[in-house]
Amino acid sequence: MEHNTIVAALLGLLEGLTEFIPVSSTGHVLLAGHFLGFDSPGRAFEVLIQFGAILAILSVYAGRLWRIFTSAPHDPRARRFIASVLLAFLPAAVIGVMAHRIIKEVLFETPMLIASMLILGGVVLLFVDRMAKNPRYHSAEDIPIPRAIGIGLIQCLAMIPGVSRSGATITGALLLGADKRSAAEFSFFLSMPTMLGAFVYDLYKNRDILDAASAGNIVIGFICAFLSALLVAKVLLNYVSVHGYAVFAWWRIIVGVVALAALAAGW
Repeated sequence: MEHNTIVAALLGLLEGLTEFIPVSSTGHVLLAGHFLGFDSPGRAFEVLIQFGAILAILSVYAGRLWRIFTSAPHDPRARRFIASVLLAFLPAAVIGVMAHRIIKEVLFETPMLIASMLILGGVVLLFVDRMAKNPRYHSAEDIPIPRAIGIGLIQCLAMIPGVSRSGATITGALLLGADKRSAAEFSFFLSMPTMLGAFVYDLYKNRDILDAASAGNIVIGFICAFLSALLVAKVLLNYVSVHGYAVFAWWRIIVGVVALAALAAGW
Protein backbone atom coordinates (compact mmCIF):
# COMPACT_ATOMS: atom_id res chain seq x y z
CA MET A 1 0.00 0.00 0.00
CA GLU A 2 2.84 2.39 0.84
CA HIS A 3 4.47 1.62 -2.50
CA ASN A 4 1.24 2.38 -4.36
CA THR A 5 0.81 5.66 -2.45
CA ILE A 6 4.29 6.87 -3.39
CA VAL A 7 3.84 5.81 -7.00
CA ALA A 8 0.41 7.50 -7.08
CA ALA A 9 2.05 10.79 -6.09
CA LEU A 10 4.76 10.38 -8.73
CA LEU A 11 2.19 9.51 -11.40
CA GLY A 12 0.08 12.50 -10.40
CA LEU A 13 3.08 14.80 -10.85
CA LEU A 14 3.78 13.18 -14.20
CA GLU A 15 0.15 13.62 -15.28
CA GLY A 16 0.15 17.32 -14.49
CA LEU A 17 3.52 17.95 -16.10
CA THR A 18 2.53 16.25 -19.35
CA GLU A 19 -1.23 16.89 -19.72
CA PHE A 20 -1.01 20.16 -21.63
CA ILE A 21 2.15 19.50 -23.61
CA PRO A 22 1.93 17.31 -26.72
CA VAL A 23 3.64 14.22 -25.31
CA SER A 24 0.64 12.11 -24.13
CA SER A 25 0.10 12.30 -20.40
CA THR A 26 -1.93 9.08 -20.44
CA GLY A 27 0.80 7.29 -22.36
CA HIS A 28 3.45 8.46 -19.88
CA VAL A 29 1.34 7.55 -16.86
CA LEU A 30 0.41 4.12 -18.23
CA LEU A 31 4.02 3.26 -19.14
CA ALA A 32 5.36 4.55 -15.82
CA GLY A 33 2.67 2.62 -13.95
CA HIS A 34 3.55 -0.52 -15.91
CA PHE A 35 7.25 -0.33 -15.11
CA LEU A 36 6.64 0.66 -11.46
CA GLY A 37 4.10 -2.09 -10.88
CA PHE A 38 1.23 0.24 -10.03
CA ASP A 39 -2.15 -1.39 -9.38
CA SER A 40 -5.05 0.58 -10.86
CA PRO A 41 -8.49 -1.12 -10.70
CA GLY A 42 -10.31 -0.55 -13.97
CA ARG A 43 -7.59 1.90 -15.01
CA ALA A 44 -9.72 4.52 -13.26
CA PHE A 45 -6.73 6.23 -11.63
CA GLU A 46 -5.20 7.26 -14.95
CA VAL A 47 -8.41 8.99 -16.04
CA LEU A 48 -9.72 10.41 -12.78
CA ILE A 49 -6.52 12.21 -11.75
CA GLN A 50 -6.92 14.32 -14.90
CA PHE A 51 -9.52 16.28 -12.95
CA GLY A 52 -6.61 17.91 -11.12
CA ALA A 53 -5.29 19.19 -14.44
CA ILE A 54 -8.78 20.43 -15.34
CA LEU A 55 -8.95 22.53 -12.18
CA ALA A 56 -5.46 23.87 -12.85
CA ILE A 57 -6.37 25.15 -16.31
CA LEU A 58 -9.68 26.51 -15.03
CA SER A 59 -7.87 28.50 -12.35
CA VAL A 60 -5.40 29.92 -14.88
CA TYR A 61 -8.14 30.89 -17.35
CA ALA A 62 -10.87 31.83 -14.86
CA GLY A 63 -10.74 35.53 -15.74
CA ARG A 64 -10.83 34.94 -19.48
CA LEU A 65 -13.61 32.37 -19.19
CA TRP A 66 -15.66 34.81 -17.13
CA ARG A 67 -15.17 37.52 -19.75
CA ILE A 68 -16.19 35.20 -22.58
CA PHE A 69 -19.34 33.94 -20.88
CA THR A 70 -20.48 37.33 -19.57
CA SER A 71 -19.97 38.97 -22.97
CA ALA A 72 -21.67 36.16 -24.92
CA PRO A 73 -25.19 37.66 -24.81
CA HIS A 74 -24.06 40.70 -26.80
CA ASP A 75 -20.81 39.56 -28.44
CA PRO A 76 -21.08 37.31 -31.55
CA ARG A 77 -17.36 36.48 -31.34
CA ALA A 78 -17.75 35.10 -27.81
CA ARG A 79 -20.84 33.08 -28.78
CA ARG A 80 -19.04 31.65 -31.79
CA PHE A 81 -16.06 30.64 -29.66
CA ILE A 82 -18.26 28.86 -27.10
CA ALA A 83 -20.04 27.04 -29.92
CA SER A 84 -16.69 26.14 -31.51
CA VAL A 85 -15.37 24.50 -28.35
CA LEU A 86 -18.60 22.60 -27.64
CA LEU A 87 -18.94 21.34 -31.21
CA ALA A 88 -15.26 20.34 -31.28
CA PHE A 89 -15.85 18.34 -28.09
CA LEU A 90 -18.78 16.29 -29.45
CA PRO A 91 -16.88 13.78 -31.67
CA ALA A 92 -14.65 12.70 -28.77
CA ALA A 93 -17.67 12.45 -26.46
CA VAL A 94 -19.52 10.13 -28.85
CA ILE A 95 -16.53 7.92 -29.70
CA GLY A 96 -15.36 7.87 -26.07
CA VAL A 97 -18.69 6.45 -24.90
CA MET A 98 -18.99 3.96 -27.75
CA ALA A 99 -15.41 2.68 -27.53
CA HIS A 100 -14.91 3.00 -23.76
CA ARG A 101 -14.50 -0.71 -23.14
CA ILE A 102 -12.02 -1.25 -25.98
CA ILE A 103 -10.01 1.80 -24.91
CA LYS A 104 -9.76 0.75 -21.25
CA GLU A 105 -9.49 -3.04 -21.62
CA VAL A 106 -7.40 -3.32 -24.78
CA LEU A 107 -5.58 -0.11 -25.73
CA PHE A 108 -4.68 0.90 -22.15
CA GLU A 109 -3.27 -2.58 -21.58
CA THR A 110 -0.90 -2.63 -24.57
CA PRO A 111 2.41 -0.95 -23.65
CA MET A 112 3.99 -1.76 -27.03
CA LEU A 113 1.23 0.17 -28.78
CA ILE A 114 1.61 3.13 -26.43
CA ALA A 115 5.39 3.34 -26.97
CA SER A 116 4.96 3.04 -30.74
CA MET A 117 2.38 5.84 -30.78
CA LEU A 118 4.76 8.07 -28.82
CA ILE A 119 7.38 7.64 -31.53
CA LEU A 120 4.98 8.05 -34.44
CA GLY A 121 3.37 11.10 -32.86
CA GLY A 122 6.78 12.64 -32.29
CA VAL A 123 7.70 12.27 -35.95
CA VAL A 124 4.40 13.83 -37.05
CA LEU A 125 4.77 16.71 -34.59
CA LEU A 126 8.30 17.44 -35.82
CA PHE A 127 7.05 17.61 -39.40
CA VAL A 128 4.05 19.82 -38.61
CA ASP A 129 6.05 22.14 -36.35
CA ARG A 130 8.51 22.82 -39.17
CA MET A 131 5.88 23.31 -41.87
CA ALA A 132 3.58 25.61 -39.85
CA LYS A 133 4.15 28.91 -41.66
CA ASN A 134 2.00 31.99 -42.35
CA PRO A 135 -0.80 31.16 -39.88
CA ARG A 136 -4.23 32.71 -40.43
CA TYR A 137 -5.45 32.68 -36.82
CA HIS A 138 -3.60 34.36 -33.97
CA SER A 139 -6.16 33.85 -31.21
CA ALA A 140 -8.05 30.74 -30.15
CA GLU A 141 -11.23 32.82 -30.24
CA ASP A 142 -10.79 33.55 -33.97
CA ILE A 143 -10.73 29.93 -35.13
CA PRO A 144 -13.92 29.41 -37.24
CA ILE A 145 -16.46 26.76 -36.29
CA PRO A 146 -15.75 24.43 -39.27
CA ARG A 147 -12.03 24.39 -38.45
CA ALA A 148 -12.78 23.89 -34.76
CA ILE A 149 -14.88 20.85 -35.65
CA GLY A 150 -11.94 19.60 -37.73
CA ILE A 151 -9.69 19.93 -34.69
CA GLY A 152 -12.28 18.03 -32.66
CA LEU A 153 -12.31 15.19 -35.17
CA ILE A 154 -8.51 15.01 -35.07
CA GLN A 155 -8.70 14.93 -31.26
CA CYS A 156 -10.44 11.55 -31.54
CA LEU A 157 -7.10 10.00 -32.53
CA ALA A 158 -6.07 10.55 -28.93
CA MET A 159 -8.38 7.70 -27.87
CA ILE A 160 -5.28 5.64 -28.65
CA PRO A 161 -2.98 6.12 -25.63
CA GLY A 162 0.37 7.52 -26.68
CA VAL A 163 -1.12 9.73 -29.40
CA SER A 164 -1.77 12.62 -26.94
CA ARG A 165 -4.95 14.67 -26.71
CA SER A 166 -3.03 17.94 -26.63
CA GLY A 167 -0.69 16.69 -29.35
CA ALA A 168 -3.60 15.80 -31.64
CA THR A 169 -5.45 19.08 -31.07
CA ILE A 170 -2.33 21.23 -31.38
CA THR A 171 -1.26 19.44 -34.56
CA GLY A 172 -4.77 19.76 -35.97
CA ALA A 173 -4.91 23.47 -35.14
CA LEU A 174 -1.51 24.10 -36.73
CA LEU A 175 -2.53 22.26 -39.90
CA LEU A 176 -5.78 24.23 -40.05
CA GLY A 177 -4.12 27.64 -39.85
CA ALA A 178 -3.58 28.53 -36.19
CA ASP A 179 -0.28 29.93 -34.99
CA LYS A 180 1.65 28.04 -32.30
CA ARG A 181 0.33 30.03 -29.35
CA SER A 182 -3.34 29.96 -30.40
CA ALA A 183 -3.06 26.24 -31.20
CA ALA A 184 -1.99 25.59 -27.61
CA GLU A 185 -4.70 27.93 -26.31
CA PHE A 186 -7.46 26.20 -28.24
CA SER A 187 -6.15 22.87 -26.96
CA PHE A 188 -6.41 24.25 -23.41
CA PHE A 189 -10.01 25.33 -23.87
CA LEU A 190 -11.03 22.11 -25.63
CA SER A 191 -9.48 20.09 -22.81
CA MET A 192 -12.01 21.45 -20.32
CA PRO A 193 -15.19 19.75 -21.61
CA THR A 194 -13.24 16.77 -22.96
CA MET A 195 -11.48 15.89 -19.73
CA LEU A 196 -14.46 16.77 -17.55
CA GLY A 197 -16.63 14.46 -19.64
CA ALA A 198 -14.07 11.65 -19.40
CA PHE A 199 -13.83 12.16 -15.63
CA VAL A 200 -17.59 12.00 -15.04
CA TYR A 201 -18.15 9.02 -17.35
CA ASP A 202 -15.22 7.01 -16.01
CA LEU A 203 -16.22 7.70 -12.41
CA TYR A 204 -19.70 6.41 -13.23
CA LYS A 205 -18.39 3.29 -14.99
CA ASN A 206 -16.00 2.41 -12.14
CA ARG A 207 -18.22 3.35 -9.19
CA ASP A 208 -18.54 -0.27 -8.03
CA ILE A 209 -14.86 -1.26 -8.11
CA LEU A 210 -13.20 1.68 -6.35
CA ASP A 211 -12.28 0.82 -2.77
CA ALA A 212 -10.88 3.11 -0.06
CA ALA A 213 -7.27 2.45 -1.05
CA SER A 214 -7.95 3.20 -4.71
CA ALA A 215 -9.87 6.36 -3.81
CA GLY A 216 -7.00 7.50 -1.57
CA ASN A 217 -4.48 7.03 -4.36
CA ILE A 218 -6.73 8.96 -6.73
CA VAL A 219 -6.93 11.88 -4.28
CA ILE A 220 -3.14 11.94 -3.92
CA GLY A 221 -2.66 11.76 -7.68
CA PHE A 222 -5.28 14.45 -8.18
CA ILE A 223 -3.53 16.91 -5.83
CA CYS A 224 -0.12 16.30 -7.39
CA ALA A 225 -1.58 16.62 -10.90
CA PHE A 226 -3.21 19.93 -10.01
CA LEU A 227 0.01 21.45 -8.65
CA SER A 228 2.25 20.33 -11.51
CA ALA A 229 -0.33 21.21 -14.21
CA LEU A 230 -0.67 24.68 -12.72
CA LEU A 231 3.05 25.25 -13.28
CA VAL A 232 2.98 23.99 -16.86
CA ALA A 233 -0.12 25.96 -17.83
CA LYS A 234 1.49 29.21 -16.70
CA VAL A 235 4.72 28.80 -18.68
CA LEU A 236 3.79 26.75 -21.75
CA LEU A 237 2.28 29.45 -23.98
CA ASN A 238 5.28 31.75 -23.74
CA TYR A 239 7.64 28.86 -24.40
CA VAL A 240 5.93 27.52 -27.53
CA SER A 241 5.42 31.01 -28.93
CA VAL A 242 9.20 31.37 -29.08
CA HIS A 243 10.54 27.85 -29.43
CA GLY A 244 7.76 25.79 -31.00
CA TYR A 245 7.11 22.11 -30.32
CA ALA A 246 10.29 20.37 -31.54
CA VAL A 247 11.61 19.64 -28.04
CA PHE A 248 8.38 17.81 -27.17
CA ALA A 249 8.55 15.82 -30.39
CA TRP A 250 12.08 14.66 -29.64
CA TRP A 251 11.09 13.84 -26.05
CA ARG A 252 8.28 11.62 -27.35
CA ILE A 253 10.64 9.78 -29.67
CA ILE A 254 13.25 9.21 -26.96
CA VAL A 255 10.72 7.99 -24.39
CA GLY A 256 9.08 5.73 -26.95
CA VAL A 257 12.37 4.15 -28.02
CA VAL A 258 13.49 3.62 -24.41
CA ALA A 259 10.11 2.08 -23.53
CA LEU A 260 10.21 -0.27 -26.52
CA ALA A 261 13.72 -1.36 -25.59
CA ALA A 262 12.68 -2.00 -21.99
CA LEU A 263 9.62 -3.98 -23.07
CA ALA A 264 11.69 -6.01 -25.51
CA ALA A 265 14.06 -6.81 -22.62
CA GLY A 266 11.15 -8.25 -20.68
CA TRP A 267 10.43 -5.44 -18.21
